[in-house]
Amino acid sequence: MRKAQGSWEKRILKSLNSMCTELSIPLARKRPVGEQKELLNKWNEMGTDEPDLSLFRPVYAPKDFLEVLINLRNPNYENGDSLSFRTHLGLIQVPLKVKDIPELKECFVELGLNTGQLGIDDSTQVPPELFENEHVRIGQKVLVQQDSAAAQQYIRQGSPTALRAELWALILNISSQPEDILYYEQLKTNVIQHDLLVDSLIYKDVKLTASNDDYYFVFEDYLYQVLLCFSRDTSVLSHFAYNSASPPKSYIRGKLGLEEYAVFYPPNGVIPFHGFSMYVAPLCFLYHEPYKLYQIFREMYVRFFFRLHSISSHPSGIVSLCLLFETLLQTYLPQLFYHLREIGAQPLRISFKWMVRAFSGYLATDQLLLLWDRILGYNSLEILAVLAAAVFAFRAVNLMEVTSLAAAEAVLADLSTLKVMPLLQIFLFATVT
Repeated sequence: MRKAQGSWEKRILKSLNSMCTELSIPLARKRPVGEQKELLNKWNEMGTDEPDLSLFRPVYAPKDFLEVLINLRNPNYENGDSLSFRTHLGLIQVPLKVKDIPELKECFVELGLNTGQLGIDDSTQVPPELFENEHVRIGQKVLVQQDSAAAQQYIRQGSPTALRAELWALILNISSQPEDILYYEQLKTNVIQHDLLVDSLIYKDVKLTASNDDYYFVFEDYLYQVLLCFSRDTSVLSHFAYNSASPPKSYIRGKLGLEEYAVFYPPNGVIPFHGFSMYVAPLCFLYHEPYKLYQIFREMYVRFFFRLHSISSHPSGIVSLCLLFETLLQTYLPQLFYHLREIGAQPLRISFKWMVRAFSGYLATDQLLLLWDRILGYNSLEILAVLAAAVFAFRAVNLMEVTSLAAAEAVLADLSTLKVMPLLQIFLFATVT
């Protein structure tokens, strides 16, 4: 796993360096005073700026990353004819332990059919408005007590819209102190003083994704502010202690290979890829002060999102999520799985982009926030794979009639009308196991 991650990082760096060379642009430069003033003046309206980014390209897109995961192999398995894993007919060929539906039911017990949920309109046990009123009352109590563990348990049944911003901040242990605001301002100063090559990648990504999204285009300025500050934040480097990835290094000109002249590049160690800005976009609905939005995003990234673009065997890592998704489909919807495989439409080729982005940009925002409630509540990303499988189950009848990958993608092109919680409940608790 580490070897694969290492060679993937080399590819990313090669792509970044070749872009530098082709465009004759340095990785970093100090901005002239005039340019600094100009940027400071338009800090809150960077979206109006239209730099020519036609020559810049994303360093990689999710589909490039998927190809790397498909080629992962366990060398210890090469010579053995172990049948147990050989029967896995999906694209991921790494034998990791993933949960089956009985284990998932046990894990996500609060999503059961007899438990009240926000996001389900017709619960049979209790009238929805009665449950909602009581749930809001309990939520307010949790906030008064400032109990992070209680908030995490509470949010498993969904968060009321009015309380979500405070509950998430409580779960992520974020309380905005004056020094946090000062820290954010320091990052902003770093952005204004220095121009990095990754800034252009961030601009390009926002223009290609969030700016074209019906829900998120209004937050364009916020996205630039948060992502530019994020790239300068060296405190993000601490998450590499538990991340299989390692931060890229750059050397001061003329000192290549000399460790004492090495610096991390970008300063936070994270090179943005196509779609990266979609991790921030949904949070803009909850937080309106940039420093608070920034803190929440940074914490969400170092707890969860980094796992979606690094190769590891962690249960919430993208490799395990892909395997969990394929195993659920192959086990519980075998006819659909075999049909799609036969026509050259491996399900993972369709669902991978949903999982890498944690469904951001695919679901309607209210539904996405209900899903992210559960990620925080269960401190796990496994629910992404379960939802991806549930979407296939929901569209199974239509998918059984398609005869090509393009047709299958067309059936699953629009997820914006889906209701997350009923899909998850039906798949987990009403599937015959």
